[in-house]
Amino acid sequence: MIKKFKKRQDDRKFYRTNERIFASTLRVLDGEGKQIGVLSKFEAINKAREEGLDLVEIAPMAKPPVAKIIDFKKFLYQEEKKKREEKKKAKVSETKEVRLGPFMSDNDLGVMTKRARDFLEDGDKVRLVVNFSGRQIAHPEFGHQILDKVLKDLENVSKVERERHLEGRKLICLISPEKHREVKSEPE
Repeated sequence: MIKKFKKRQDDRKFYRTNERIFASTLRVLDGEGKQIGVLSKFEAINKAREEGLDLVEIAPMAKPPVAKIIDFKKFLYQEEKKKREEKKKAKVSETKEVRLGPFMSDNDLGVMTKRARDFLEDGDKVRLVVNFSGRQIAHPEFGHQILDKVLKDLENVSKVERERHLEGRKLICLISPEKHREVKSEPE
């Protein structure tokens, strides 16, 4: 039996520290980010050792490269903290599914439309699926009528991302939330 392992993607950045820095002159920053000046590599390393800290190259492509005098472990911790903050701010949009039938009553349709509206207001995409069972597939126009009603009810909060299409016994339409339009106030 052959086992296949996924390669772990390393998103980690590698930073050169102290003697591993190649550049001969560096723009040096202190721990708070204040600029000390442009120093030779050896002067910068000596200055970092006097303070009991490390010299970390943070921008190797700059002219001259930028290095920071800071404890390397503390620097890595701060970078990790920044990544976590960015992940918190990023909104992941999910696709929610609302299942409909070709012969739904208006009450049931209203409930499902309200559910779809809630998903859209939360910023999620909604996949509207009309399931045909048995001989219902002989009359797909009833499924189209149901989708027309739902799309008409949701037209002020959504836009059609993918037009309706048949996949086997399912009629599918994908809608996504629309950015809120500015409501113009009427003149008095």
